[in-house]
Amino acid sequence: MTELSEDKPLMWLVDKVKSPPLSLEARLEAGFLLRRLQQGDAVHMPHSRPMPAIGRRCHELRVQDRHDTWRIVYRVDVDAIVILEVFSKKTQATPDRVVKTCKQRLTAYDDVSRRKT
Repeated sequence: MTELSEDKPLMWLVDKVKSPPLSLEARLEAGFLLRRLQQGDAVHMPHSRPMPAIGRRCHELRVQDRHDTWRIVYRVDVDAIVILEVFSKKTQATPDRVVKTCKQRLTAYDDVSRRKT
């Protein structure tokens, strides 16, 4: 296990995971999975899957709740875990608006990051 100071920070580009709308159990599971990512663990199916339609190193966490299936779209960067979107998934496919929003947020985030260096 890594020390806290070595963990990657979470960079939230969207509202954080809250109860409600997520149940306490779903929020705890999301927190556990995000913590694993911060510590450098690779999270695979059934908890996470790649999202190449959004970009390189982009994935979605899959959190099953009582009545909803939640998705947390994220990108693994060298220095952070970038959270792009949190949404309740109702269909098999990821909605086009979610893909578009995530791409826009990544572009804006990367533009600001480039200006800082």
